[in-house]
Amino acid sequence: MNSPDSPGSARSTESADAPTCSAKGCREAAVWVLAWNNPKLHTPERRKTWLACEEHREHLSQFLGVRGFLKDVVKLDEWIQPEGSERA
Repeated sequence: MNSPDSPGSARSTESADAPTCSAKGCREAAVWVLAWNNPKLHTPERRKTWLACEEHREHLSQFLGVRGFLKDVVKLDEWIQPEGSERA
């Protein structure tokens, strides 16, 4: 399984501000927010996020889920970023 791109990786040239999927090599528009937390590194309330297009939502959710990291999956337009959370 591939992990998502790092935050500094190349993104779509359509709009630098448009959120894109975190899956490696994907340039599609993000539709979902996957909130996660690594309990070995983060306090229980902290949330990091990956963004997902429709095609990669399940794959990225499974990647985080098998590790016990996935906390929530929310539509991007409904996401309210908790204080202290960050995009990974």
